[in-house]
Amino acid sequence: MKIPPEITYRNVEKTNAIDALINEKIGKLEQVCNYLNSCHIVIEKVHDRPRSGSPYRVRIDMTVPPGHELVAESNPPDVNQYPPLEAVIRDAFHAATRQLRDLAEQQRESDKAKTNDSAEQTTALVTKLFPEQGYGFIKTLDGEEVYFHRNSVLHNEFDRLEIGTGVHCVVELGEEGPQASTVKIVDKPGVTAGKAGQTIVEPPLGWQQ
Repeated sequence: MKIPPEITYRNVEKTNAIDALINEKIGKLEQVCNYLNSCHIVIEKVHDRPRSGSPYRVRIDMTVPPGHELVAESNPPDVNQYPPLEAVIRDAFHAATRQLRDLAEQQRESDKAKTNDSAEQTTALVTKLFPEQGYGFIKTLDGEEVYFHRNSVLHNEFDRLEIGTGVHCVVELGEEGPQASTVKIVDKPGVTAGKAGQTIVEPPLGWQQ
């Protein structure tokens, strides 16, 4: 995140548990979109004793380049009486995460269209995966092993990838060397991504269909 997040408490006591929960959720937002311009979170108690719903409201305002403004809010009106503040915070961050994923997908699709005009797609095979860290490596037709990030996989399908999955992608030069962008799954693991019966690249050592 380019600017540290701002957290405002109104009529709510700040506790270590609440602060830890918020920071955990902010970290997950950055996993979805690590180029947020800003993030302002307001946690407030709007009613002392509401007849129903939650006395709490949580609002998350985010700005994303080049000029997107996203707002996620949670103030459950018709749920079990007095849901805890932690539940309202989780609900607000869930909505924020969903909005960021949708926007990131739209941006990737737009970038893909622009990239296709100036770069050529290549076919490759997934050779290494590090799900917890959110990245992996693919092997191209010419045998080059290339890094790719979770955010480069189209349609939020990173979790569908396995060793041996065939993909189409664009290889470009990043700050730390070649990396793959607009990674799209084209076949199930172990199935060739080229013409019928054609092996696109040799499966990695130890990989079995």
